[in-house]
Amino acid sequence: MFRLSAMFGKMKGGAPNPSVVRPRAALLGAVGGFAAIGLLALLTEWSAESWIMAPFGASCVLAFGLWDSPLAQPRNIIGGHLLSTLVGLLVYHGIGGGALSLAIGVGLAIGLMMMTRTTHPPAGADPIVVILAGSGWGFLLTPVLAGSVVIVAAALILNNLDPKRRYPVFWK
Repeated sequence: MFRLSAMFGKMKGGAPNPSVVRPRAALLGAVGGFAAIGLLALLTEWSAESWIMAPFGASCVLAFGLWDSPLAQPRNIIGGHLLSTLVGLLVYHGIGGGALSLAIGVGLAIGLMMMTRTTHPPAGADPIVVILAGSGWGFLLTPVLAGSVVIVAAALILNNLDPKRRYPVFWK
């Protein structure tokens, strides 16, 4: 009983909110997200391929809003999306769809991203996207690889236009 009480006690929080509102950073985040998603949407309209998927919106939050976070670095954005999508494809093509496949896909993706130091929270949704859509192997190239590279390229350019930002913080 004591352990349960201690566990619930931790849920009260108690530390102050560390978030600081910086209007300039918010504007740059908005412009970055607009530019990256806008470019991916245009590339989708101009080609026969889809260059965009829902988790990329969350990737933009990290790439442009929290650019200095370890979770927002190029290896994490590209590697996390590639690895998680590959897991989703292997699970889907190996055992099919359904609740168990979704759970296995997300669980494996999280574990593998952590083991490979490519953790990128938006990529945790990739196995769900793959399995629910019944995606084929080509999904790994477009939209996943192509789209994540476009986001990173946009982040490299836009983040470094601000003299107060340095992106990436690391490559390896």
